[in-house]
Amino acid sequence: MTSRRSALARLGAVAGTLGLSGCAQFLGSASSSGTDLPPNPHADALPNRQFVQNPYLRTDDAGNDMQARYRRLLFLTLDVEPSASAARTVERGMRTIEAAYDWRAEGLFHVLAWGTDYFRRIGELGAAPISKPQVISRTDNPDLLEFDAVLILESDVPSQLTAVENAMFRSGGPLNGEPVDHPLGDVFRIAEIRTGFLGEGLPARHADVEGIPAGALSQDDPTFMGFFSDRQGTQASEEFVTIDSDRFAGGTTLHVSHLTQNLDTWWEGLDDAGRVARMFSPEFDPSDIPDFADDVPFSDAVRDHARQFDVVGHHEKVAQVRRDGEPIILRRDFNTTDGDHAGVHFLSFQRKLKHFRATRRAMNGWYVRDDSQAITDRENNGILNFIDVQSRANFYVPPRDKRAFPLY
Repeated sequence: MTSRRSALARLGAVAGTLGLSGCAQFLGSASSSGTDLPPNPHADALPNRQFVQNPYLRTDDAGNDMQARYRRLLFLTLDVEPSASAARTVERGMRTIEAAYDWRAEGLFHVLAWGTDYFRRIGELGAAPISKPQVISRTDNPDLLEFDAVLILESDVPSQLTAVENAMFRSGGPLNGEPVDHPLGDVFRIAEIRTGFLGEGLPARHADVEGIPAGALSQDDPTFMGFFSDRQGTQASEEFVTIDSDRFAGGTTLHVSHLTQNLDTWWEGLDDAGRVARMFSPEFDPSDIPDFADDVPFSDAVRDHARQFDVVGHHEKVAQVRRDGEPIILRRDFNTTDGDHAGVHFLSFQRKLKHFRATRRAMNGWYVRDDSQAITDRENNGILNFIDVQSRANFYVPPRDKRAFPLY
């Protein structure tokens, strides 16, 4: 840890010597979120958009980003009223996390986002780019949750997620050698914790839970449903999902859902062709899938497929809402065994929440019901027959330099 702390100390010294010019492109102002703190000494090593990871990730042979393998979501409730003092505590706590770990998958990615309860608390919910979550499908009755904030932690090293949680909300530190003088627990309490994972080998290692038949998964499967879902061409860019004007510029919106999966029929009632048809499109054969490198080459013929095959695919449905051929949401979903049941924590970043809602409505596939009697709200309708939405929540992700009590 000595080299990490020394590097950060040098960054702080350089910023002071250059009169902040060395970090202006990242964090801009001398203070952060109105806290009157000195400039963030880690600015030169960090993107100002909290959700930016792609330039820091490894890629596979096809150029697809390989996301961090372990995740933890800490949903938070404020224990104090918003104030400049509380904002300083939050900003100092977040800077401690930044000092402890490098911004990369082997270190730690982290996002502090603010929920509808917070904006209601400060009287700004009507002005915020987020609103209370909604029921979007006819077959789900999710809990519509509201929180003050959420802290998202991602790393290839699961012990680092536990270390941050303990240092910031339980023991008070230290954190990877960094003293924790301003724990986030002085301002927040944890209302709920969600955990999960993503990547080859991990689903099979966690398959002894309800919802997955024994022996279904191999060590090559990156998800509980068996398919790699993070091809670059199926994801919006980090630039596209960034809010580009008004008080919220440089931030984005975040939707978080918890979905449970029931995969007995997926693995034991369908063959490879049936799974490919429902995940991608019935126009594809299982032998086509290995050739999908960084995108999925849809023919944009969902209704034709419904009439011809009596089944439509998940990916071909959501592709209906692309803009100029580009996706409109950036997914960072991952598998979970929370509640001892197979599931997905679905995280999506988008410039406007209506982009998420449009994507989910396309996924519902209501528009193909008249094209085939075999397709219902769930049956033969992509992957809808295998998932149930348990909860939804919405958040705003401010820029790093405004992450402590935005708008307060």
